[in-house]
Amino acid sequence: MHVRFETPEKPDSVIAFLDKHGFSKTQVTNIVRKQLELLVYNTGRTLLPKIEFLYSVGFSGPDLIKLLTNYPTLFKTSLEKQIIPVFNDIRNLFQSNDKAIKVIKRFSGILSHNLDSNLFPNMDILRRHGVPESNILTIFLNQPRMLMFGSVVRFKEIVEEVKRMGIDSSKMKFLVAIVALRSMSKSTLEKKFDIYRRWGWSDQEICEAFRKYPRCLTVSEDKIMAVMDFLVNKMGFDSTLVAKKSSVLLQSLEKRIVPRALFALELLSRGLVNDFTLSVLFDTSEEVFLRILVNRHADKALELLKLYEQKLNKTQVTRRRDFGSCSAAPRVDSID
Repeated sequence: MHVRFETPEKPDSVIAFLDKHGFSKTQVTNIVRKQLELLVYNTGRTLLPKIEFLYSVGFSGPDLIKLLTNYPTLFKTSLEKQIIPVFNDIRNLFQSNDKAIKVIKRFSGILSHNLDSNLFPNMDILRRHGVPESNILTIFLNQPRMLMFGSVVRFKEIVEEVKRMGIDSSKMKFLVAIVALRSMSKSTLEKKFDIYRRWGWSDQEICEAFRKYPRCLTVSEDKIMAVMDFLVNKMGFDSTLVAKKSSVLLQSLEKRIVPRALFALELLSRGLVNDFTLSVLFDTSEEVFLRILVNRHADKALELLKLYEQKLNKTQVTRRRDFGSCSAAPRVDSID
């Protein structure tokens, strides 16, 4: 875009205005690069009222500067016709300026959007399917984009699909499932199903895994293959057990799954444990994991802790190398 300046007076006044209100040289450069035409704007009539309004509703100086640097289009957006009405709509949903500001900080562009085109229709769809208002506001507060983009028709299809899968709409998991399905196209979703089928999961098992841990379908194809290969082919876990405890797929392969599994094998070989479960191995916090598998052996606790740390360090070094065969590993018959 080309902007013609008859004199340098107006551009200089805009730059001086931004500098006066705390914008760094780098931030000013970024703003001008994104919205060059701002250099011909009247600072007192166009720019200042927006800054004053944002301050008046509770934005701090650093937050305001970050907002306008990330989304300088707001400088061009009508204050009276757009910014104020949208802010008021968001504030009225929460009955809170602070929460409205949190939403705007998480989605800088929301003040220039028409909330009637996506947000309000999508909220109404959720209400009609029995989602509590508190849950709707929680998801909007934490992930405002989820309710703002895409086709309303497609959003309705996803909500109905999650409902058909038997997830209780009164629970937060219902919205987590919607977020998961909304994050991918239909073709990507089918690819995920195909990968799980490759590991012997039936469609019913895939749906059951999704009902329990909706985010298992958001795991990348490479991650699914790597985790399943290690657990099934290296560790000897039955694939259907993993299906019943699919939360393991969300854990880090290098930082949690591999070192804990190798450590558990070492304990088995020493006769210190008779068996182990997926839940204990992968879903417990570090503190609980150490308490169950290390601290219970008081006379060997220090030695076992060093051993576990060795497994952690070795995994960090080898990272994506082949971890070798663990064919001596017994099959695990329980998940909890």
